[in-house]
Amino acid sequence: MKLSQLVLALAVCSGAAFTPLRPRPLQRQHTVARASLLEDVKKRAAAAFLSGLLLVSPALVASPQAALAGPAATRQDAATSSGSRVNKDANSLLRLGLPINSPEVRKLQAQIEGVGGDLRVKRIGAAKDGLQKARGTIASTKEAGKMLAAARPAEVEKAQTLLANIDGDLAAALEELGKQAGQGSVQERELLDKANAAQARAAASLSALEELMVPAGYTVPVPAEYSNLPQLQGRAVVEFELKKAEAGEQFNIDGELFEKVKLKVTVDGYNAPLTGGNFVDLVSKGFYNGMAVQRSDGFVVQTGDPAGPADGYVPPGKSAPRTLPLEIMVKGDKGVPMYESTTEEDLRGKEATVLPFQSFGALGMARTEDNDNSASSQWFWLLFDSDLTPAGKNLLDGAYACFGYTTEGADFLKDVKEGDIITKATVVSGKENLVMPK
Repeated sequence: MKLSQLVLALAVCSGAAFTPLRPRPLQRQHTVARASLLEDVKKRAAAAFLSGLLLVSPALVASPQAALAGPAATRQDAATSSGSRVNKDANSLLRLGLPINSPEVRKLQAQIEGVGGDLRVKRIGAAKDGLQKARGTIASTKEAGKMLAAARPAEVEKAQTLLANIDGDLAAALEELGKQAGQGSVQERELLDKANAAQARAAASLSALEELMVPAGYTVPVPAEYSNLPQLQGRAVVEFELKKAEAGEQFNIDGELFEKVKLKVTVDGYNAPLTGGNFVDLVSKGFYNGMAVQRSDGFVVQTGDPAGPADGYVPPGKSAPRTLPLEIMVKGDKGVPMYESTTEEDLRGKEATVLPFQSFGALGMARTEDNDNSASSQWFWLLFDSDLTPAGKNLLDGAYACFGYTTEGADFLKDVKEGDIITKATVVSGKENLVMPK
């Protein structure tokens, strides 16, 4: 980053310089007290600076991570499974985003995810302790019974099987960690690999178990004025295939070369039904097939700007792009998204979002700086860096719609460059959850 750019970023985040945001009417009244004028100026200044980084028309930014690290937003600890550390596990964030109410399964989730964290840093003793506690939770008749009771009635038998599978995988991991192996030896690496694989299987079964707890027929309320937009009532998985722009060029991921890459993303309609519905609809229409990546600057990988004068997707028979209201699900709002306003504009800047921008490859909708409701077809993968974005200080949260996470192949984003081609985008599951307007 050039010195002048660094000075600008620091000045903006400190409140020394700012661009006023367009005033908006409040969508509803809240009892949250307004911050001091100085703090409000600082927050709006940082938000204005960040908005300039994510215009619908892609723009190059030398090092926009500086904008994410400023002190302006002091949010509540958002979706962390390990205290003050950033939870950057996409699958964990998706689990936490499910509309379920089972303290027992959340306890089990924290235990299983804690084991994964301990294994990554070779805290063998702590991992063994976590595995034993997780197995104890499953063995508890009371806690296991409450988890089964939280499942949909028709899915209780499947939930029992998943609990048994989780326990079996936790036992397998515990068995591997109980074996003797010299520190740093090949044998230790092998048993750690096996323990990690068992923990990952248990976590995958946990995801399936929690999904069984979503109430039957659950839908997210959407205001009637948006009934003309597609809705995703549930989740969908989209697979992207990309190739390099130049013939013969390959993706280089940590020294390994690939002719093409594939990524899978989970689109979350439980928390972003309109944003997710619009995205899945466009993927289903083949809108992104053959489209080039239009921005890659170390901050985001962005695409979605179609050829021609339109700034977004224009439906057949229409003359203007289909646009979306800004859609933010705030923690504590009981499954009802907030529309047409950022959390700062709604005087809730310290509130945490259900889907935080804190995982590498998080999906976000781009929009213009001066219009919260201008998103259409352009979106981005966020190249998240937890060292630059501490927990609770992510200025994207509450200002842009996060609508899912990359769950497979996120590492490929490291070498996706401007001009690379999305050869194909496909909805591989969950298309039945897409509800089109009548």
